[in-house]
Amino acid sequence: MNRAQDELRYFFTALGYFTRVPVPRWVSFERDYLNAAARYFPLVGAMVGGVAALVYLACARVFPAGVAVLLSMATSLILTGAFHEDGLADCIDAFVGGYTREDVLRIMHDSRIGAFGAIALVIALALKWQTLAAMLPARVAWLMVGAHATSRTFAISFLVTLDYVRAEGKAKPVAQRMSLLAFLLAMVFGLPWLLLLDWKLACFTFFLLAALRFMLARYFVKRIGGYTGDCLGFSQQVFELAIYLTALAWISS
Repeated sequence: MNRAQDELRYFFTALGYFTRVPVPRWVSFERDYLNAAARYFPLVGAMVGGVAALVYLACARVFPAGVAVLLSMATSLILTGAFHEDGLADCIDAFVGGYTREDVLRIMHDSRIGAFGAIALVIALALKWQTLAAMLPARVAWLMVGAHATSRTFAISFLVTLDYVRAEGKAKPVAQRMSLLAFLLAMVFGLPWLLLLDWKLACFTFFLLAALRFMLARYFVKRIGGYTGDCLGFSQQVFELAIYLTALAWISS
């Protein structure tokens, strides 16, 4: 198999793993493919954001902005199967409810959602809804694409510097270190979208996300010694929300 075919397989592996979009039957979710697919997560995010943006623009012609945003959010949740939102809820339940490292990992591994996770999920979704509804449609549409792509870029940056802490789940793409070259490729797929929207806003946002990423990394290492797949989903949601809030504050100032 040549290099182009390899990369195409990696892309479809990422698409099939992180969304509900059907992929060709020849795409397999073997360990090597899953590990290499991580570089395409930001590109998949841009595609999810693009679909959400199109739904938003179409609905905004018929419904008020708040309804259009909700319908676009519902679309992205259906596309991804609430993959990252589940990580947000699990992490909040674990980090708030667990005292020891073992407690945190045990709670995080539990598929049930607790009170803390449910509250955090409601607050996060409500903040996204209100933040996006407060902005102009043309800016919101492009911001959705940029936020989905950029947030995934910063989330997978933990694969470059931190260790996966679970003994199980080593076949998952989040379980092995990502090479710097692969992450640079991920940055190419994930970061230009915000720059095309507003380069000054993008540079300021990147700085804030880098600081937030540093704090999250220190917290993950302190609490559990590294990261899990739920930590990546939690981080993606935090980064995405931070992008929306920063954009709104930038526009309003």
